[in-house]
Amino acid sequence: MSAERPSLPPVRLHSEAELARDALAAPLLVRAVRLARWAGPTTRVGAGGELVEAQLPAAAEHLGLTDDEDGAALASEAWRLAVDTGLVDVEDPQDEDGLDETAGDDAEGTATAGENLALLTSGSPQDVLAIWLDGLDAVHADATAPAFDDFADLIGEDGSVDFEALDWDPEAEAEFLDGVLGNLYLLTVSEAGPADAPVPLPALAASMVVPEDMGEPTDDVLEQVSEAMMRLDDQFRVLEPIGIVAYQPVDEALLTEEGEEATPPADDEDVTRYGMVKLTPLGLYGIRERMLEAGVDAPAVGDLADKGADALLDGIAHYPEEAARSEVGLWLAQRGAAGAEPAAAELLGAARGADERAPLRRLHCQQALALVGPEAEPAVRAVLGDPELGGLARVWLAERGAADVPAPPESMIFWLAVDTIAAQLDADGDLDELQELVEGLSGQHSGFFDEAWRVDHPATADVLEAVGRLHRDRKIAKEARKAAFKARSRTKG
Repeated sequence: MSAERPSLPPVRLHSEAELARDALAAPLLVRAVRLARWAGPTTRVGAGGELVEAQLPAAAEHLGLTDDEDGAALASEAWRLAVDTGLVDVEDPQDEDGLDETAGDDAEGTATAGENLALLTSGSPQDVLAIWLDGLDAVHADATAPAFDDFADLIGEDGSVDFEALDWDPEAEAEFLDGVLGNLYLLTVSEAGPADAPVPLPALAASMVVPEDMGEPTDDVLEQVSEAMMRLDDQFRVLEPIGIVAYQPVDEALLTEEGEEATPPADDEDVTRYGMVKLTPLGLYGIRERMLEAGVDAPAVGDLADKGADALLDGIAHYPEEAARSEVGLWLAQRGAAGAEPAAAELLGAARGADERAPLRRLHCQQALALVGPEAEPAVRAVLGDPELGGLARVWLAERGAADVPAPPESMIFWLAVDTIAAQLDADGDLDELQELVEGLSGQHSGFFDEAWRVDHPATADVLEAVGRLHRDRKIAKEARKAAFKARSRTKG
């Protein structure tokens, strides 16, 4: 009976203006912007757009990194980002008119400010985020690339790299990191996730290595977790400066001299020493954008605000309760100018139907109407005679203490009971709560099962079978199963 569900829970994103401010404050982008503004006619670059080695000390000095032993490397990294994001335009010397094409790879080109540099100050938040996303792609590629020491001896005379000898699979490396970031994203947006708490690196590594059905990990698996931890330690160090994660690296004192690897912590050890990581608000945005581009269904609260009521009720079908409430609130706010009555009428219209999703739509319609003001009363009263909506309309009016609410016919009472249980079955809620609902509704009326099997609802037989499975009174459960058999026989006949 379940509707098609999104593969991920909805994420709550900061506004684009807030995210753009975060992007502009990312350390790596800050350095890239400073170098783009520093570059001029005398800036010398190699054939690949990189700063020539002789320029690196000046670039590091401009960034205030003269005393940092990694200053030149950081300056080179920032320059590459400036080129990759269009903050700097590099002119290849071999493409310039009048230059000797035989000059070879030693020829030097020039650099000028790129069009995107101005967009960072004069463009919209969307412009800023688009540039930042290009930077994220570039940094992601750097994080999955082997260290230079790994392939320095494998570079041929023509500059090509013998990747087979290196034993490096770019696609596999990217897939591994994307899987890790996806797991971190899921942990962050899940109701049972860590909220603002960082995730221990060993747990994240284990999520990629340890099979779900494995009990006690073997020594071989623990070794793989250890290797994955160190791999991730390197990658998160590369990713942190672009602003997607807050990362506490592995304590170097834990590294062994032989393999430069930290073994997973024992139960009594301080897990924080083994690395802690969490996605920033900007990271949630960036990883979601990458997943959307890859075709992953990754909803965000607010996606449905400008959609119709049918899309809203279907879309929030399996949202967590708080996220669904927020989505409905945004949807109603979007229609504030038109008034509560038209919004309520649209919700009620979208709740009709005999398809499998309809009971859950009606449940969410009822919950959405709880957020609508008293101005919606005319629209709700208009459906009192509707066999599908009359029950929930009476509930809404009664909860608000409305006068002159007609008593429902007995057929509507039983129909609403079946519809309510069908909705909760589709929602896959807490088992104890579901059992209480089943036992409460079936116990409200004497002879419930004598009448329930006659209810003209598409889910009648399924609901009665579920009552037979869930009811803790064996005698009543047996009555429910008999009623389910009668309901199926009636529909077949």
